[in-house]
Amino acid sequence: MPLIETVECFIARVEENAHDVACEEFYAEGASMRENQGEPRVGRGAHVANERKVLARARSMRSECVRPVFVNGDRVVIRWRFHFDWLDGTVTDLEEIAYQRWEGEKIAEETFFYDPSQRVPKPQGAVSR
Repeated sequence: MPLIETVECFIARVEENAHDVACEEFYAEGASMRENQGEPRVGRGAHVANERKVLARARSMRSECVRPVFVNGDRVVIRWRFHFDWLDGTVTDLEEIAYQRWEGEKIAEETFFYDPSQRVPKPQGAVSR
């Protein structure tokens, strides 16, 4: 079960847009991560590599935790909003729920739930939901 201070440090790191660093610091070595019940990515290294790949495509991004955060034993639920300004001039606004299982102070499993249609980039200046 994570300390609330650990969860808050994790949230702060993500809100700094240091997603790859958050993976390095807060995920267990063998952690699994999946999106919308898809095939899981397994291993902290795979998570870090995926985050770096996404960050490399972005000119800038904004990450926001929408509170409250729910913590119950080893389960944590966080609602996130992300805004990406892509290098190709398009933008993406994504809102998701992250459902996590922690082992001590590390995330062991995480599933993201979101509407996949949000992933389609839009022209700069397009009205988001």
